[in-house]
Amino acid sequence: MRLIVNMILKNYFIQASKMPPSTKYQVPRTKYKVLLFLFILFSVILQSLSQVKMNNTMNQHLETATFGAGCFWCVESIFQKVTGVISVTSGYTGGHKEYPTYEEVCTGGTGHAEVCQIVYDKKIVTYPELLEIFWSTHDPTTLNRQGNDAGTQYRSVIFYHTEEQRKYAEEYKKKSDASGIFDGPIVTEIFPAGKFYPAEEYHQNYYDLNKEKPYCAFVIRPKLDKFHKLFPTKVKQ
Repeated sequence: MRLIVNMILKNYFIQASKMPPSTKYQVPRTKYKVLLFLFILFSVILQSLSQVKMNNTMNQHLETATFGAGCFWCVESIFQKVTGVISVTSGYTGGHKEYPTYEEVCTGGTGHAEVCQIVYDKKIVTYPELLEIFWSTHDPTTLNRQGNDAGTQYRSVIFYHTEEQRKYAEEYKKKSDASGIFDGPIVTEIFPAGKFYPAEEYHQNYYDLNKEKPYCAFVIRPKLDKFHKLFPTKVKQ
């Protein structure tokens, strides 16, 4: 389109050059404004199409993982620091209550687990790598508990979005159990992903916004330190 506009402008000025000297430089303002408008319009359209094409290409590399490993503040803080992760959203899933509140989930009566939904670029970080980080940064052997956080909402759980994710999760769990790297059997549940409900806004990006709070300093920070120590090459720079 830009080539077409350039041809129109070129043809216009060629015609203008053939005008008598007295009228040669009297370019009709209306026609000039129209041509200028078309040039700007087509330039914007071309730029937008290029951006859409680039976004579509990038979106082809994006996938979603959903993990529950105790309090979602901890899970979020870790996966936000993983190279290749685009976004992390804390929320609830796996239960029967529609649009649950944090207070409702904390009662244990909704069936939901606190989870994080992770969007990542599979060209940079793979699902098996995310699984390794998931199992290495929480205790998958304690049923419905992580430290002092107790209740079914704190269960260790993987919600898979594709059949490939299910196979990876089940294979990794089986191999880890057989290796004996954990003190007890892995109790992590593996279920298909269902409706995800984002948590309230004050739960999002919790650690980065509340580093001075005791829970962040004494519970989340040690988990982050462990992640940095175990996966130094996976930490965002």
